Amino acid sequence: MRAMLFDAPGLPLREASVADPEAGPGQLLIEVHACGVCRTDLHIVDGELDVPRTPLVIGHQIVGTVSGTDRRVGVPWLGWTCGRCAYCLSGRENLCDSARFTGRDIDGGYAELAVADERYCFDLPDYYPDLQASPLLCAGLIGYRALRMTGDAERLGLYGFGAAAHIVCQVAVAEGRRVFAFSRAGDRDAQALARRLGAE
Repeated sequence: MRAMLFDAPGLPLREASVADPEAGPGQLLIEVHACGVCRTDLHIVDGELDVPRTPLVIGHQIVGTVSGTDRRVGVPWLGWTCGRCAYCLSGRENLCDSARFTGRDIDGGYAELAVADERYCFDLPDYYPDLQASPLLCAGLIGYRALRMTGDAERLGLYGFGAAAHIVCQVAVAEGRRVFAFSRAGDRDAQALARRLGAE
């Protein structure tokens, strides 16, 4: 298969032909349709986040179909957890000390094929196009979780106005909440986007 490989910080990704991955027990082989670019991917490329090995296929906002089927799935950042620790047993798997992450510990989606733990694959409805569904698998999940943690708060403050915040803003405004967005001084683009999406 073709893949874009991360070799070292500061270098561009390298296109290469590599062996097709094989799915093991409990895993799915996914034909990748789209994979978003997250700030975490850029942290890896810039050398701000260490990876356990190279070369590595980065990318963790994967949308594709399970090989040989019509089943459309999404694959997020969280790629594997122990399932036994206090965090896993309380629905906070993202805090598992043994967690493995797609595109960091496990080859990700900047390739034609990817393998993922079926427990962390989400079935995706057809009405979400691939390109629009992809960022929901990271910023969307983070934003949704944060929004739900606010309970029924009538006013929300968003510190920073990146990918997750702009999704949270839209949902919160649609729910009738007042949203206050805080961005870096002088970041007029983020401020304009926040206002356009209904923030004060």
